[in-house]
Amino acid sequence: MGRKMATSELVALLSDREDQTPPGRIVRALSERGTLSASQIANVTGLAKSTVSTTLNALRKSGIVVEGGSLENGRSIGAGRPATALTLNPRAGTCIGIGIGLFHIQLIVADLAHTILSDQSRTLAADYTPEEALATIEALLVESYADPQLSRDAVLGVGVAIAGPVNPQDGRILRGGGLPTWAGLDIRQLVEPLFDCPIFADNESNCAAIAEMMWGSAQGHEDFVLFKLDLGVGGAIVSHGRVITGVAGAAGEFGHMSIDPEGDLCRCGNRGCLELTASFVRPLEMASRRFGYALQIADVIARAQGGDVGCRRLIEDTAEAAGRGLGIICATVNPGLIVIGGSMARAGDMLLGPLAASYEKHALVKSTDVPGVARTRIVAGTFARSDACLGAVGLVLRHHNRLG
Repeated sequence: MGRKMATSELVALLSDREDQTPPGRIVRALSERGTLSASQIANVTGLAKSTVSTTLNALRKSGIVVEGGSLENGRSIGAGRPATALTLNPRAGTCIGIGIGLFHIQLIVADLAHTILSDQSRTLAADYTPEEALATIEALLVESYADPQLSRDAVLGVGVAIAGPVNPQDGRILRGGGLPTWAGLDIRQLVEPLFDCPIFADNESNCAAIAEMMWGSAQGHEDFVLFKLDLGVGGAIVSHGRVITGVAGAAGEFGHMSIDPEGDLCRCGNRGCLELTASFVRPLEMASRRFGYALQIADVIARAQGGDVGCRRLIEDTAEAAGRGLGIICATVNPGLIVIGGSMARAGDMLLGPLAASYEKHALVKSTDVPGVARTRIVAGTFARSDACLGAVGLVLRHHNRLG
């Protein structure tokens, strides 16, 4: 079977999430997880091993499934024989993830075996326009597909992660995000001129959660909370392997919980939001005043790691405020795992230690109340720089939050 025919059949099997036929279930399992053995496919899909074997034979003959890659657990099956690693055919097409941040745009190209083929980014001035974003994305596309082995005609889908909540009903950016002048913009209008394929979009924190679940600190966990600490505060709630977006896309907007109704005015229009005390904007301003020039989050972390007690205190104060917020969040969700994302996660134990202590102080259920298996674990995320853009690739691979 030619590549175009295999690609066409793949797209059909991926797109129809209601298709519960063995081929549909196996293709979607491999799309979401990358590389699996036949035995793992049977466990993930719930199909009988005989059904998996028969279906895989047909999918391999059609060129949709191929042998390749390596199994992460490295285990063997049968009488000492190594398990055969199976993936979707990486030659069938590529997926694109686009991360639209406050000051940069990132574009990642990956194949269906979850291999990153290109990772490009550009820095932009604050408050850049949608038109500037489109021109930047187009330039990054040209760079990413400069390799003659890659074809833009074989793009299976484009995922967009954006610094603001996205209405899943119509793909429009809601107010209160990191790009306030973009409120009301339909993501499709931004990227459709460049692509003729399905478009997926979500908030950057939701995408970060997908990246952590597929490749990072939440692998093997289908229920967890992502809490993102940076110049803003964001988050995501994952239940049964799916990100909860809410009816209008605002689920997980932890930074805009009003902690103090008499507090300062937040950029979202409410008062006393968690973001005002748990983001690193004010600590960064304090540190910059102290040293006499503008610092970045990485600079403060580096100084704290070098022994500067003032910078360390700023990180600990942020951790204390974040722990209070998590105590409120987890009184509602009570997850087994919390993944800390964002640039502040690079502080490691300097942040996680006081954050966990603050969470313990403010949480309803204390660690001493329950056995170890029932305690909430707090861990740092795996991806600090590229979690949102990787998650945008994940939107395509999981066919999550497709627009239109």
